[in-house]
Amino acid sequence: MNATKIVGLIGILLAIVGAFVAIPYAAAILLILGLFIGLSILPDHHVRVMVSALVLAGLSHAFDAIPQVGSYIATILSNFGVLVAGGALMIVMRNTWARFKP
Repeated sequence: MNATKIVGLIGILLAIVGAFVAIPYAAAILLILGLFIGLSILPDHHVRVMVSALVLAGLSHAFDAIPQVGSYIATILSNFGVLVAGGALMIVMRNTWARFKP
């Protein structure tokens, strides 16, 4: 298991645990972990990651309508969306740097 997979698993675990326990700076940690993961995303998967980030950000709270567990599921998906958004931001930054590097 390589470092990227370990960081990804830590991010997923943090996204799940963060739905049930208040973790200081959880969103910032998830974003930083996502940035690290974004360094190793292959170009073939760039669009898939960016679309996933947008969908998770936009639709994660659709589960709020489910009584009892919906808010927890929505929070988990929202947290996971922050992780994926970090990867998407790194893809955008890498592509921008590749276009304008000296």
